[in-house]
Amino acid sequence: MSRHSWLKYVLPALLLTTTAFAAGSADVKVGTGIEKYEVTGASDSFTVAPNTRIYAATKVTDVEPGTVTIVWSKDGKEVSKTELKVPRASYRTHAYRTFRAGDTGAWTARVLGSDGSELGSTSFQVQVQ
Repeated sequence: MSRHSWLKYVLPALLLTTTAFAAGSADVKVGTGIEKYEVTGASDSFTVAPNTRIYAATKVTDVEPGTVTIVWSKDGKEVSKTELKVPRASYRTHAYRTFRAGDTGAWTARVLGSDGSELGSTSFQVQVQ
């Protein structure tokens, strides 16, 4: 066995680690407002009047400059999405969705990278009165 035969075992693991790191990540929070790029009124359950905005705030890290997409899903089905510019590898941004009558249910806000990979997500409940 050669001195470098261990590389065939270690190299694939290193490549997987590098690929996962290159994909980046996103911390996602939802709330009723945004102040200084931070979400306010954060919760995992909202009771709101019709035509109320709920914001998804995210801090993306280790991403290539370009865009990310926030995808809003209700009860597992995609409802809408918003593409946002990301000018640098670590960046805070947000999107909102206006909740109307009929939007009561289980929601998810997912942040997707420019390649479509999921960087982060959060789930929450909405009751529209």
